[in-house]
Amino acid sequence: MSNTRGFDLWGVPFDGESTLGWPGSRFAPAKVRECIKWINMRIQQGKVYCLETDSFMEVGDNLLDDKGDVAVIPHDTQKTFDATSAAVQQSIASGRAPIVIGGDDSLLFPVARGVHDALPGRIGIIHFDAHLDLMDESPKQGRYSQSSGMRRSLELDRVQPGDCIQVCERHFNFPASGQFKHDTGLVHISAREALRLGPVATVEKILERVKDADHLFLSFDIDAIDPCYAPGAGAHEPGGISSDEALQMIELLAPHCAAMAITEVNPTTDVGTMTSTLAAYLAFTFAVYGSKKAC
Repeated sequence: MSNTRGFDLWGVPFDGESTLGWPGSRFAPAKVRECIKWINMRIQQGKVYCLETDSFMEVGDNLLDDKGDVAVIPHDTQKTFDATSAAVQQSIASGRAPIVIGGDDSLLFPVARGVHDALPGRIGIIHFDAHLDLMDESPKQGRYSQSSGMRRSLELDRVQPGDCIQVCERHFNFPASGQFKHDTGLVHISAREALRLGPVATVEKILERVKDADHLFLSFDIDAIDPCYAPGAGAHEPGGISSDEALQMIELLAPHCAAMAITEVNPTTDVGTMTSTLAAYLAFTFAVYGSKKAC
């Protein structure tokens, strides 16, 4: 019997809260799913061969099970959020780890809520993003937009700022969000610092921060990666990490995480399928290296 854990792939084709930047991430699940098929077929007899390490990795015969798309209602954010949370809970209850492909980054909150409601103890969030997503509310965006996902997640009972960290944030943001971060003790590793530290030291710093959490959720907005590597995004923020640095960090974090979300991939702004392919590799890498969960 294999001792590997399996993963469920869920699509959430929803960009109803893309109130800033470019809409279009609703098309990402179909594109990313198409790209993952080309990678997933390389599994043979429960193993995949890794060229970086020249090793044969045991991943099981059902590493990544495509569960299709959740029941999105395009003009009903709350019902879409409920369906997303329920899908996450369903996977965890069945002993599998969910990988959610959005969709805009408002989905950070319902995925975090699904993990929170499915698992006991303290829930930590590792949030890769160019932006803070800490807006409380605004007349233009309301309370549940792509700018508020982390703020809403921190209102969950067992999600505390001390168990969370934000990674690759850069440039400029709302002063009110910065003040909230300082007031609550939430910390971030800027993209510039991550580039200076390198993937290994960055992940060491991340894991030291969240070490007291009982379970971790990894939320990855594709704009954490520089637009030269990921042009198909909801917004372009220069100065991000490279695709290889992102893949290395996912590889190191995956064994520690109970769930992952990849958001803001936008096929309408992409160059071919460049960003969708990268997102597919992020998801597959998370599954392969997370298949043997850390204690």
